[in-house]
Amino acid sequence: MIERDDLRAAVGSGLLSEKQAAGLISLSDSRRGARENLNPGDEPFELFKGFNEIFIVIGLIILSFGWWGVVALALGDEVVNLQDYAMWVTLIGGGILWLLSEYFVRKRRMIAPAIALSVMFAFNAVFGFTAVLSEPFMIAQNDYSSVPFPLLLATLALTVFWWRFRVPFAMAMIALGLFTVAIVYAASREGRIADVSEFFLLSAGGPFAWITLVLGVLVFIVAMMFDMSDPHRVTRRSANGFWLHVVAAPALVNTVALSLLERDNGGANLILLAVLALFAIVAIVIDRRSFLIAAIGYIVALAATVLDGDGAALTVLVLGIVLLLLGAFWERIRARVLRLMPGFIPLHRLPPSQV
Repeated sequence: MIERDDLRAAVGSGLLSEKQAAGLISLSDSRRGARENLNPGDEPFELFKGFNEIFIVIGLIILSFGWWGVVALALGDEVVNLQDYAMWVTLIGGGILWLLSEYFVRKRRMIAPAIALSVMFAFNAVFGFTAVLSEPFMIAQNDYSSVPFPLLLATLALTVFWWRFRVPFAMAMIALGLFTVAIVYAASREGRIADVSEFFLLSAGGPFAWITLVLGVLVFIVAMMFDMSDPHRVTRRSANGFWLHVVAAPALVNTVALSLLERDNGGANLILLAVLALFAIVAIVIDRRSFLIAAIGYIVALAATVLDGDGAALTVLVLGIVLLLLGAFWERIRARVLRLMPGFIPLHRLPPSQV
């Protein structure tokens, strides 16, 4: 094992630069912090490091309420040009959020404040671009053709935020932003917003279901690119993959699941079980419980709203049993599944089996 004294000696001899040595120390600390309290084969997952982060998040929330309260009071009834006012409010708010992120994210490397600041920055960008560039009179008449472009700009602004601060949760919000832009754009091209259920029914005439499927596949591919670049799950690339899987799984499963649940027959239920089994195999191979739990959680929500009482209760019971069994024997099941995988699957770029 290489100790700190070895790194100092390497720097002194010119074998490593100080920057390289600092990078190695940072990587070692991040790996130890991500893995030291985990069982073999478990996924690193952190929402906050301590109560001080929750304390700061509460302060940020109160600050945001205070900011918008002051904005509402200043707005009053005398502001004539609402768009100019919204632009300045958004610019000032975005600048404050950026400075706070420089301190709490870049300098302090806090997790919970980073998530909170990402959400606030996203909502601030959506408010600003929508208020300045959209047409409220058209929206009031159910015409949303002016909305996609402001939403796209807000998503691009959040992408710049992610590029600077590399907050993994922001990556999931970027994916959700792209989903929203695509769905609203397709709906505006249709001339109206269709019934909500038609967004996810393959039998519906609109393009919504196919957009959801295609974007779900793309988000899954990007998530796998992050995962395969960090098979041991010790860097922020893995955290980016985690949150993208949380978005990709419902996007992939909801269209198929809702289309099948709407049929309400035994054959459809068998197909749905087969789809869930496929999702379970994929989640086991890539070692992402988050991918499976997001898919099953979405199906449980759909079952509770689409099926009758008996059908929903039975579906939830079966899925609960499956999750408990997978949680109890995940590594054993994964070791056996990996042995059955064909040779073209790059298992060396996936987390190794611990059994």
